[in-house]
Amino acid sequence: MDFSEVIGQEEAKQRLLAMEESGKLPHALLLCGPEGCGKMALALAFACHLLSKKSNANVEAMLRQLAHPDLHFSFPTIKLPSMSSDHKPVSDDFAQAWHQLILSTPYFALDDWLAAMGAENQQAIITAGESDLLIRKLSMKSSQGGYKVSVIWLPERMNIECANKILKLIEEPPSQTIFIMVSEAPDLLIETIRSRTQRIDMKRIETSSIAQELIARRALDEATAQRIARLSNGSWLKALQTLAANSETADFLKDYQQLMRLAYMRDIKQLKRWSEEMASYGREKQKRLLTNMLRLTRENFIYNFSIPDLNYMSVQEEEFSKKFARFINEDNVLAFNELLNLCIRDISQNANGKMVFFDLALKTIMLLKH
Repeated sequence: MDFSEVIGQEEAKQRLLAMEESGKLPHALLLCGPEGCGKMALALAFACHLLSKKSNANVEAMLRQLAHPDLHFSFPTIKLPSMSSDHKPVSDDFAQAWHQLILSTPYFALDDWLAAMGAENQQAIITAGESDLLIRKLSMKSSQGGYKVSVIWLPERMNIECANKILKLIEEPPSQTIFIMVSEAPDLLIETIRSRTQRIDMKRIETSSIAQELIARRALDEATAQRIARLSNGSWLKALQTLAANSETADFLKDYQQLMRLAYMRDIKQLKRWSEEMASYGREKQKRLLTNMLRLTRENFIYNFSIPDLNYMSVQEEEFSKKFARFINEDNVLAFNELLNLCIRDISQNANGKMVFFDLALKTIMLLKH
């Protein structure tokens, strides 16, 4: 993994390199930023940069495969039915699936990893078993005589027992060990861990950088690349999802259209069926659907102002808005926003999906009356 494979993020790259070159590299880094901004890509590139200091042909080959013996990964896992009742899942249990994923792309989301593990509605966490294993690994001498690098993806998913053990490890780090934590919700980390790391906040990727990469990697024409780049809102993941022929975003648009059409018709029977279909989605997908509904509601409200630069919609979404936008107005946009945020909260707290979506459907009838 090379820095050239990281899209944009020049400021964060240069900051890391400057710390390393000055000889003041902290032993624990915390890379933060929104999904799709390239946190893991940068973490991998910097890890490979550090490990390449003791370079030879074998080291270079190992780094190309992200299989260097001094590169350690920790990440959220699930408990498989085949595991014994007293077994605490660890990253090594899923090493093959993990390496396949990160070798295919350093730009991925939790849902991609859950799918790779074969998880359904399980909550992936980092267990105390993982911290015990990491302590044993890092206590060994570096195989190449250089750094040992521990990349911890989504440390906010550590349970409290694991977090406390990792805290002790960071407080008394083994010799020549660098921790790189990659987080999307750093505020969920315990304060004592946050205070012992050097935090680097990464911004959304510049639209121009995404457009350039779409042209270079996907051979898109400039106009199409620019439109997709704007829609991506700084996320390379979102840009790729927009490109995909079977894009989830396109499916979510159909779900949104169906809700609004049936609510306008006050078709309670079909709305009940709609809510049951939405409830059949996995919990994470339900949250993504509701988040997308929030976005579409906002875009339809803004569309009424007839200022194209303020809208971020696909061609299909814009076609829908031409007729629908007038139904989202000053009288109901705030109520829609509040309702959808409450639905996201309820789904996150494991509320019954059928009840949440049917309640949303019924309240949508009332809001469209305004």
